[in-house]
Amino acid sequence: MEDWGGGSGCGPSPRSMCPSADAPHALLWGSPEFIGLGFLVFVTIILCERFGPPILKSCAVIVGLLVGSIVAAACNYFESSGIAEAPVISFAWVHTFPLSVYPPLILPLLALYVVIMMESIGDITATCDVSRLQVEGEMFDSRIQGGVLGNGITCVLAGLMTISPMSVFAQNNGVIALTKCANRTAGFCCCFFLVVMGLFAKFAAALVSIPSPVLGGMTTFLFSSVAISGIRIISQIDFTRRNRFILTASFALGMGITLVPSWWSYFFTYSGNNHALEGLLNAVDLVMTNGFAVTAILGVILNLMLPDEPDEVPVLESEDEVVEQAEPTVTTSGKLESTA
Repeated sequence: MEDWGGGSGCGPSPRSMCPSADAPHALLWGSPEFIGLGFLVFVTIILCERFGPPILKSCAVIVGLLVGSIVAAACNYFESSGIAEAPVISFAWVHTFPLSVYPPLILPLLALYVVIMMESIGDITATCDVSRLQVEGEMFDSRIQGGVLGNGITCVLAGLMTISPMSVFAQNNGVIALTKCANRTAGFCCCFFLVVMGLFAKFAAALVSIPSPVLGGMTTFLFSSVAISGIRIISQIDFTRRNRFILTASFALGMGITLVPSWWSYFFTYSGNNHALEGLLNAVDLVMTNGFAVTAILGVILNLMLPDEPDEVPVLESEDEVVEQAEPTVTTSGKLESTA
């Protein structure tokens, strides 16, 4: 929603100009023009789903993005300076850096990898759900194992290329749900086009220059689709008292941290010269300010700690069932017993 209002970079400062003061069409964050531009993308996706043919429904997200981009270009919202300055071709290794190990960053990076792993498990589960694959069993566990392993390999390669660890892109689940295309060949083609666009910097600069409200109107829809997939997965479990307690405790902290990520900012006030201790505190901060990680960790701990409960009494649909269960029965010894 911050992108929808003009940009996540200026969201905390509503009186600042978005996307920057030097932009060709700079406006205040939350201006009606920005809101309307994102709303145009959102409504276009809905109209494609309601009135479009099957092929248009599958491309609703792309159509919404194109319509928003065309209107933004006509209204001079695009900043073309980045496209003009970008080189035609760029490679992964443009500059070389000496590889070294900085000890204070070891623990924070380990914590960051734990957070990425938790997000990967949730995203892979949602991918299986929207792809109409099973979300439990040995085959599902093998997919989780392969997905986490693949993400770990890409993170190692990212470190060798001197960039931050790579995170799984959750919006892709929304794309699968809307397009109903879960074919791996299509995924390989997307990877190929991403590599090509990464080599030709002009394409990358053109994508980066898309106004934030256009992206906000599209990603809001995609993120909502991911949330719906998660709700559907949760709805498949038995809502016993134990499971309800685990969900309540986990979501209470997770959603609270997501809404107020700065709640842990002043817990540690260390300002000394011990870099090892500073790295440890930074690692704890990374975990405690990420709602996904806290929810997953707390859920796993509670699931291991709380004992299983016996099956709950089934819900009775009518008073007749209550009467039937309350009627006495005659045992083999001739005694009357009530089933209530």
